[in-house]
Amino acid sequence: MKLQIADVMTAMPVTIGVDCSLAEARALMDRHQIRHLPVMKLGRLVGIVSERELDLLLTAPEIDGDNAAISRAMTTGPLVVAPGDAVDVVAERMADLKVGSAVVARRDEILGMFTTTDALRALADVTKSRLP
Repeated sequence: MKLQIADVMTAMPVTIGVDCSLAEARALMDRHQIRHLPVMKLGRLVGIVSERELDLLLTAPEIDGDNAAISRAMTTGPLVVAPGDAVDVVAERMADLKVGSAVVARRDEILGMFTTTDALRALADVTKSRLP
């Protein structure tokens, strides 16, 4: 049986509202020690913010992080996968798209995040189990 996303994802992801500021997103990432934040509007996924894009904006002198909207750093149309999807298929898709995360969802309910860190942990586990 193939390894599924549900087996290795980070469950219960932290999300942020589309009306929040860049500074609020940075504080949330710091508090939860995460690098990716799904962005929600009225209970629906509308985008994702990565630590890299957020930090690039926050270091720009013309950006006021307390007043700049999260939409300035948000990528719309994040990769969304199902919990039953195979890890190898999702990892390959992430590599092809050059993205560091996928939102794991069932219908409109966000169940978790699958990141490159999760993929590397899964690879390490599989590799260890095959060693003599």
